[in-house]
Amino acid sequence: MALQRMLSGDPSKSSKVYLAIGALSLAKAVAVRKDRERFRRELLDAGLFLGAGLALRRFSQIKTEKRQELEAQLPEWAVDALTSEPASRGVRTIARQRLGGRSESKSEPKSTFRDRARTVLASL
Repeated sequence: MALQRMLSGDPSKSSKVYLAIGALSLAKAVAVRKDRERFRRELLDAGLFLGAGLALRRFSQIKTEKRQELEAQLPEWAVDALTSEPASRGVRTIARQRLGGRSESKSEPKSTFRDRARTVLASL
């Protein structure tokens, strides 16, 4: 799995998944302990998954601490302004404009993927 994909989203949820897989691999290693080669592979897998889970958990904790530090440095009025509904609508509007989307109106027909592809190819 790519590191960027691993760190995106909520790392605390991902860490729980990796820790669970690691625990299952460890249980599987114990179950196949009589076969030395397979035991080693399962133990290695368990160690890798448990290590990734612990690293993601630590990353999540550091991320939360940094976010709290930054929020503590911001004035209260700035936090209120950034989390308000008009600010959210403004961000959505800007995102639509940047991504080339139009405001959704009932009078305009929706463009199809083929139309958008033609537009992109025509601009090249």
